[in-house]
Amino acid sequence: MTMRFIKKSISAIGLVLATTLANIAFAEVAIIVHPSNASTLSEGDIAKIYLGKSKKFPGGETALALDKPAGEANRVAFIKNVVGKSETQFKSYWSRLIFTGKGVPPKIISSDAEVVNLVSRNPDMIGFVDASSVSDGVKVIMTTK
Repeated sequence: MTMRFIKKSISAIGLVLATTLANIAFAEVAIIVHPSNASTLSEGDIAKIYLGKSKKFPGGETALALDKPAGEANRVAFIKNVVGKSETQFKSYWSRLIFTGKGVPPKIISSDAEVVNLVSRNPDMIGFVDASSVSDGVKVIMTTK
């Protein structure tokens, strides 16, 4: 009886975990800017902003990048798919820049709602959120998985 219960419990946990991982894998990440931002941004442009290599949008306006906490699923996907680095590489990259005084990393914002709120109020900001968190107050410039 106990062994059967353990097997069923393990199967149930596995199913929940597989469903959760599938939802994370298929979640779409939206890169957002203020609606007044007329810049056309490529993946490379966005990566340069997040790597501190560019402090301006292609149109010449100041660009202030917003980040999410380490380990957050959308952050992992964004850094991998847009910036082209793993989280560890991204952290190491920014650690070197900070140590040498050559850069300030993107500001970490804890929630999608806060990122959307900040971007909707500041034309200089760029951020990324789960696509389901996007509101009319921001403009989606790119999506990625």
